[in-house]
Amino acid sequence: MPVDIYGVRHHGPGSARSVAQALDQQPPDLVLIEGSPELDAIVALLGEEDMVPPVAALVYAVDDPRRATFYPLARFSPEWVAARWALSRGVPVRFLDLPATHAFALADTARTAVAEPAEPVEPTEPVEPTEPAAEAEAPDAGTAPPERVDPIGTLAAAAGYDDAERWWEDAVEQRHDAAADRFDAIREAMAAVRETDTRPDDDAEVVENARREAWMRKVLRAAIKEAPQARIAVVCGAWHAPALVPADFPPVSRDRTLITGLPRTKVAAAWTPWTSARLSHASGYGAGVTAPGWYEHLYDHLGHREHVESRDLATGWLVRVARELREEQLDASTASVVEAVRLAEALAGVRGRPSVGLSELDEAAQAVLCEGSRLPLDLVHSRLVVGETLGSVPESAPVVPLAADLARQQRTLRLKPSAATQELDLDLRRTNQLARSVLLHRLTLLGVAWGELAETGRTTGTFKESWRLTWRPELAVDLVEAGVWGTTVAAAAAGRVAERAKASDDLTELATLVSACLAADLPDGVSAMLGALAERAAVQHDVPALLHTVEPLARTCRYGDVRGVDTGRVRAVLAATVVRACVGLPMACASLDDKAAHLMGRAVDGAQRGLSLLADDELSDRWHTALETIASADHVAGGVAGRATRMLLDAGRLDEDAVARLMGRRLSVAAPAPQAAAWLEGFLAGDAVLLVHDTGLLALIDAWVSGVDDAVFEDLLPLLRRTFADFSGAERRTIGEQVSRLAEGGRRVQEGRTELDLEQATPALRAVARLLGWEVVDHDGAA
Repeated sequence: MPVDIYGVRHHGPGSARSVAQALDQQPPDLVLIEGSPELDAIVALLGEEDMVPPVAALVYAVDDPRRATFYPLARFSPEWVAARWALSRGVPVRFLDLPATHAFALADTARTAVAEPAEPVEPTEPVEPTEPAAEAEAPDAGTAPPERVDPIGTLAAAAGYDDAERWWEDAVEQRHDAAADRFDAIREAMAAVRETDTRPDDDAEVVENARREAWMRKVLRAAIKEAPQARIAVVCGAWHAPALVPADFPPVSRDRTLITGLPRTKVAAAWTPWTSARLSHASGYGAGVTAPGWYEHLYDHLGHREHVESRDLATGWLVRVARELREEQLDASTASVVEAVRLAEALAGVRGRPSVGLSELDEAAQAVLCEGSRLPLDLVHSRLVVGETLGSVPESAPVVPLAADLARQQRTLRLKPSAATQELDLDLRRTNQLARSVLLHRLTLLGVAWGELAETGRTTGTFKESWRLTWRPELAVDLVEAGVWGTTVAAAAAGRVAERAKASDDLTELATLVSACLAADLPDGVSAMLGALAERAAVQHDVPALLHTVEPLARTCRYGDVRGVDTGRVRAVLAATVVRACVGLPMACASLDDKAAHLMGRAVDGAQRGLSLLADDELSDRWHTALETIASADHVAGGVAGRATRMLLDAGRLDEDAVARLMGRRLSVAAPAPQAAAWLEGFLAGDAVLLVHDTGLLALIDAWVSGVDDAVFEDLLPLLRRTFADFSGAERRTIGEQVSRLAEGGRRVQEGRTELDLEQATPALRAVARLLGWEVVDHDGAA
């Protein structure tokens, strides 16, 4: 029976065109495509109109969805073309690669063998090894291991090309001879490359390929036996084509040895949308292409035609480039497009290429449309060369219940997934937009990172959220994995949060999750988190951990009313946490080294920010009392004491005279200079307003710095520079001017002169006099 072997490059437009032509010229009775046989059950969906590429077949292990394999298909993929051709004509189509049920189990076995080497077992009878030998002979130190064979790169080098992509495009994608001749040439070339493969038979990749090809031959033999007179078309990767010619099959016993007794695991299959960006090499996809957008354009112009005019191909592409440049508000005239087409054709001719390629078009566009600059072309490169297309699958396609619930909510809320990044601003006072926010927060809790919360800009209100949405194909796997928590987004998010509440001992994480549950409208999750938080806080003696809990809980209480949720239980937990933190704060701040003092200072800052959000006099009074204790104690680390003093001053609990006394004591000669510098750094952290407007405090600091010994000053200088480095340039300049005035005032006092500078004050006095309507008379009598 005739068996036609079509060795293709995955996602090659020339290969797709050749497959379509070959199938039309020699219509088969059965089409076999390289791929997991688990896809046989869902391959019929490829024939539906709602199936819009790029899409991918997802095969995953039921007990561990992270073990998954994608089979992407684009409009220019030979496998897509072959499957659609067969389905449109009622021809059976099946897949013939190694089943995923075995592939996943073998991968698990290999990982286990590496992690925990098995003890040697005496075999009961001789068995031909199917895995790499456990004790292989070590290679010589000077001998490098055989490299992995790159078939396209090898053929390109033999043809004199230094770019494998360009060779494939010239030699295969843009060939115009008969389809059968192309596939014969590819098969012969790959057979020659396979002969150059010097890797040992026990190499892991060699073993894997041998096992896969043995299974392919098994399926092909069964198909031949089932219908001896039928014509079979096999669409596979070009590397495997020589191994699937029936006349060259090895003995059945050899193949049976490779594929008999393979382990199994339970798997499932589904279709999922894919993106153009994920078809590219840059995404990490092993079978990807450099320019999916260009290949789609190339396939659209090739179609089933034997020949396409190079000028039509170049013109169509450069028109698209010009359109994109205009959308970026850049000039791109029609005349420039014509000149760019001519330049691209001239470059292809000079380089001896059979047709204009992407490199010629890029160079022509840069030279003519972009006036020699690469920057404008880079602005549109990703949209054109890579593409931003997101495929879609029919609603009848099998998906996990969680994914079906998400799709339903996306339609209801009009949140259409897109491969391009979308900016979404939400007003939480509107019901529909609040529901969008709830959905995105629930997905975030599930680990399905469709949306990323962004800054809201200059808006200071609490009714606005900004999200950045980007749909990635890997999210389909995340949804499958999250399905173990529930069948709906809400149930799954609540289930995962409850599990995290049981497992976490981190008070800050629990407090943050409380806020996240409120934003996601998960009452059960809030209850679980608050229960866990209250239980952990009751036995927690780590004061910094308690302090870090205050800010997220306070933020929840402050802004929870925006979403219309009850924050009463949250406030109760917050109050208990603050009381425990205040009681333990004085002892926790004693005798801290520099690192511990820095961490304690950050914790105190966080608690202060949190409590400042609440109008709770009782909690504020407890907090300020604790701060007063550590501000006045000499055994407290300088940085923490200085920070507490500043907070008390800002809150009005200390006046400037009291602060001056504390500063004078901390910056006295008797105090250790490093601790004094640390106190000053803590006190001044945040802004320089105090030093700009309070000359008394500035004078104390100036006197302390002036009185430090030279040897000590050299050690303090880095600390002082760090303290003032956070101030803006204008603030530092103003402080310097104030210090210079202090020095000038001191000299005038020593000389018996008044501190008032009447000459500098004259312009101000004149201005005030004019405002009051007074007449100013100079000494000479002039008005």
